[in-house]
Amino acid sequence: MTTAPVWSVDPRTGKRRERAAAEADTHEVARVVTAAHAARDALADRAARALLLRTAADVLDASHARIVEAADAETALGPTRLSGELARTTAQLRAFADVVDEGAFLDIRINHPDPGRTPPWPDLRRYKIPLGVVAVYAAGNFPLALSVAGADTASALAAGCPVVVKAHPGHPATAELCAALLREAARRAGLPEEITAVVHGFGAGVALIGHPRVAAAGFTGSVRGGRALFDAAAARPEPIPFHGELGSLNPVVITEAAAAERAESLGAGLAGSMTLGAGQFCTKPGLVLAPVGAAGDRLVAALAAAVGATEPGVMLDQRLRDAFVAGVRARAALPSVGTPVTPGPGDAHTVGAGFLTVPASLLAEEGPHDLLVEECFGPVTVVARYGSDDEAEAVLARLGGNLTATLHLSAEEAGGRGRSAGLLARLTPLAGRIVVDGWPTGLAVAPAQHHGGPYPATTSTATSVGTTAIERWLRPVTYQSTPDPLLPPELRELNPLGLPRTVVRP
Repeated sequence: MTTAPVWSVDPRTGKRRERAAAEADTHEVARVVTAAHAARDALADRAARALLLRTAADVLDASHARIVEAADAETALGPTRLSGELARTTAQLRAFADVVDEGAFLDIRINHPDPGRTPPWPDLRRYKIPLGVVAVYAAGNFPLALSVAGADTASALAAGCPVVVKAHPGHPATAELCAALLREAARRAGLPEEITAVVHGFGAGVALIGHPRVAAAGFTGSVRGGRALFDAAAARPEPIPFHGELGSLNPVVITEAAAAERAESLGAGLAGSMTLGAGQFCTKPGLVLAPVGAAGDRLVAALAAAVGATEPGVMLDQRLRDAFVAGVRARAALPSVGTPVTPGPGDAHTVGAGFLTVPASLLAEEGPHDLLVEECFGPVTVVARYGSDDEAEAVLARLGGNLTATLHLSAEEAGGRGRSAGLLARLTPLAGRIVVDGWPTGLAVAPAQHHGGPYPATTSTATSVGTTAIERWLRPVTYQSTPDPLLPPELRELNPLGLPRTVVRP
């Protein structure tokens, strides 16, 4: 059967660049998933996995110029941004190699027999094993760090799981290039190429989540698309874990004292964060609660000056641009909404940055202004002016889950004065990461990082960034009263692999 071609498109012009691949039909999806499943035993050895991850990082680094050129041609994100993203991508691979070497991710726990307990304890030995083939749905806004060779792939391979990536249609040529480099890395590491694969097309994505050999999935994208896949994963005869990052408003609260102390720097910092990458970061601040009064007016003026000086930008594709323009138009048409700097079209292929203002009281209750507390992907934010802390908290009470929530305090408030602790406690249930006196964009890839949050930010409690992301692709198993020679080496009494473990003796 003939399958449709997949074209690489230049977002700066809207013109096709090259035929990058072909859409995969259900037979092709079944073939690559079956091959990945058959190759899973090759990843059983931790040393081989660590070698693969480090080799992949080296191969990607050696192809820096080719990768950045391909990604820029398809995303218009620019060489500087993409060079930094590639560095993040290879750093992630090496970080997970270190995690594999160290071995604490296996979470080994051993309870020696204790007949004196009630009820008695038998010999129990627990660790974690890989789930199996992982389906990864690549992100549109991170063609490298959250795509074919990105965090989901790196963490799954580190766990010992083969990966099949559903490429994002916005950068298919970049996906094919990175897939070829991963296959090269596998060959150099002495592993089968089939441990990673890439498929293209909407139908392939649907077939992938339903394939019985797929054991888990990771997704970064829209609420609508992610929820459809989440529901499909749950509706399977054998449901599977679905770790989806879907959407986030990322609210910011600026206290009156903070605005009085540094209105101008707050306005400039907000402008930089909300326009970064043409507003196409999942952690972009989309709703800002700022006080009424002179200090808040100064903040809004500083924000207007900084945003007004921002050059129009190219979004990832025409579909996103059109959705952004329509979304801004609908929001700006609501009553009592101001447009100090009007966002919208720059020309046929760019968008201008801007922001909207609204009295916070209009967001405190259900009504037509609910649109303002929904994510609008692109360089726009909503500044809601509040007259009291109670009014600000009423708005927060209406928000769903988020990846981040940010609080800006004065120096005195940061020392624990006033309602700062209460505000921090109010923000904590809303998000997976709480930022104080900073901005949520510029996500650090660190062991303590958490990139997730209550629904609809994500569909699970796990993180997709940072080394604990490996936990998504593992399940625990306990061996009871099992003779030592029959145990996996990781659980044997003399600890022949020298792994960290928790041991409880009577």
